[in-house]
Amino acid sequence: MSLAAIQKAVALAVMQPLTRNERMQRVGPRGEKMQAYAARYMKPNDRLTSFERLEIYNRQYWFRVLASMAEDFPGLRAVLGGQRFDSMCKAYLTECPSRSFTLRNLGARLETWLRQNPTWIRDRHMLALDMVRLEWADIEAFDGLAKPALRSEDLRETAAPNLQLSIQPYVRLLELRYPVDDLLLEVKHGDETLDFASNAVQERRKRSTVRRVAKLEPAQIFLAVHRLDFSVYFRRIEPEDFSLLSALQTGKTIERAIQLAFRKSTVPAADRAAFVQHSFQTWATLGWFYRPEEKVRGENPREKSKDTNHG
Repeated sequence: MSLAAIQKAVALAVMQPLTRNERMQRVGPRGEKMQAYAARYMKPNDRLTSFERLEIYNRQYWFRVLASMAEDFPGLRAVLGGQRFDSMCKAYLTECPSRSFTLRNLGARLETWLRQNPTWIRDRHMLALDMVRLEWADIEAFDGLAKPALRSEDLRETAAPNLQLSIQPYVRLLELRYPVDDLLLEVKHGDETLDFASNAVQERRKRSTVRRVAKLEPAQIFLAVHRLDFSVYFRRIEPEDFSLLSALQTGKTIERAIQLAFRKSTVPAADRAAFVQHSFQTWATLGWFYRPEEKVRGENPREKSKDTNHG
């Protein structure tokens, strides 16, 4: 048997869900007894049977991927509650197991999966989807590619109406219905100040905060999630800013992007030039622009910031 075949067989067993008491199942991936399945691929030693050795990997896989999901989606966990979140993650990872060398990509399919399995978010559907979109944008903004940024002085030279400007790949634009940016910041701040004695108190505060936000009337919120100096920031923007940036992201010229941004705008015509100038100046200062022809430069931040702040 080839090494690849052995690896695939062991992976099938390792990724098989645990039992309710967090032990390896007695039935293997192909319906045979797990003891026989384990013996085929794992040698026993003087302390552990083949089953017990394979069970160690099975348990550690699930403990690690579930811990990673909880770390990546603390806001969604607060919205759903710990018990439902854990059950949801087990169901999600069973249907969408890890296919990447990095745990970073575990939640890549979560929003799509939740839309296809809405019973998990039945009573907080829109709030939960807003939160999972924000938290995935947070991940993408943190380690997304960066291209050589245009400086403010470069922008003055290139910002002709018929030219194109591209938006940095790590900038994520979100149209939301709930203030999940504020909610996520509260959840993360509470987790950072948490100690053992205050655990129950903090969980009650989270539930209270989530209930308060869930009772709000849905309202449009436009958000840019971006990175600056190895930290991720949430920046609320105006509808015109959102339309303008979205148009630039899809390759529209500056002139066309501005036209689209103000089609349904309430900004007076006399104020629009100053509005655009201020927006472009701000975004250039933040390093959001690059020339479309520039080559990609990968960026690997040294460590992920614990705090996610408003820009």
